[in-house]
Amino acid sequence: MSETRRPVHTAYVGAHLFHAGLPAHWGQLALQVLQMYAPDAVELAAVLGHPCGADLYGRLTDKLGREPIEDLRIDFEDGFGQRSDEEEDDAARTSAAMLAGDVLRGTAAASCGIRIKALGTEPESRGARGARTLDLFLTTLVDGCGGTLPVPFAVTLPKVASVEGVSSLVRQVEALESRLDLDAGAVAIELMVETPQAIIAPDGRCPLPDLVAAARGRCRGVHFGVYDYSAALGLAPAQHGLRHPACDHARHIMQVALAGSGVELSAGSTNVLPVPPHENVVRAWRLHFEDVRHALMSGFYHGWDLHPAQLVTRYAAVFTFFREVAAPAANVLEDPAATRLRADLLERARDCGAMSAGDAT
Repeated sequence: MSETRRPVHTAYVGAHLFHAGLPAHWGQLALQVLQMYAPDAVELAAVLGHPCGADLYGRLTDKLGREPIEDLRIDFEDGFGQRSDEEEDDAARTSAAMLAGDVLRGTAAASCGIRIKALGTEPESRGARGARTLDLFLTTLVDGCGGTLPVPFAVTLPKVASVEGVSSLVRQVEALESRLDLDAGAVAIELMVETPQAIIAPDGRCPLPDLVAAARGRCRGVHFGVYDYSAALGLAPAQHGLRHPACDHARHIMQVALAGSGVELSAGSTNVLPVPPHENVVRAWRLHFEDVRHALMSGFYHGWDLHPAQLVTRYAAVFTFFREVAAPAANVLEDPAATRLRADLLERARDCGAMSAGDAT
């Protein structure tokens, strides 16, 4: 993946579940589930409750076979849980070595990284744990790749609530780049909004611009954590979901605070997974499809996926959306700003495989 290409999703997998060849394996699993529950365009349209033509279905199966995961994040936070230091040390070294092997074989996702435990505002032991995991993982990965680093590579910092936590990560990354003889800025940073304090600080200001500035130009994205944020507001678990009005409100503030910054915004994830029996798969697919569509229509062109079968509905939603916005309606007088945005969306559509180079020019 080039430095300018923007992935439409990040697949999160717990570090203890990561294995060599995972992107292709996820693609195979997604294709198997697709064949089982929606073997053609007509069946998929019925499942999703949305038109899906044969050409789009073909593009979907091609994508799942060719590039099922655009961006991969090996997770040492919630997806990994609280384990002994020995277990996390081993998982950091082992997963980094396996990722290095995938990179050398050309089977790794085009963009990758890890999510560590929080720094700065967490208890000292947890902050030290996140820093140690990053050190072990990055050192092992660079050594396994012959002194280089997969590009682009990002470290995701969860539960960001203070400038101090971001600055702490920047200092560590700078020290690691120097020690490992990497180019300055080789490691990007992503920040996670998971607390109300990251949206509105105690003094009433929105801290997001300051948090991004504290990353010193390394901040590639700001991701919204649907479920921690919802719990922090006291919403009942049954009400937690990407489309809850409280989540929309938080994401709107993210958009306003960071408009024009060049930082990619991510809408978050759907935690209802498409697993058997049949009615559960269909229900989860439709929920995820509608969640992704909602995020796209809200101007969030990136989200998370937590299960291989979610790749089906991720790309189905992304492909249908981009095709629908490819050209203005015949009776719409479009202003220059909208035309520029449409061109940007067309570039995204071609990058992810929703459209070909000659489409809607």
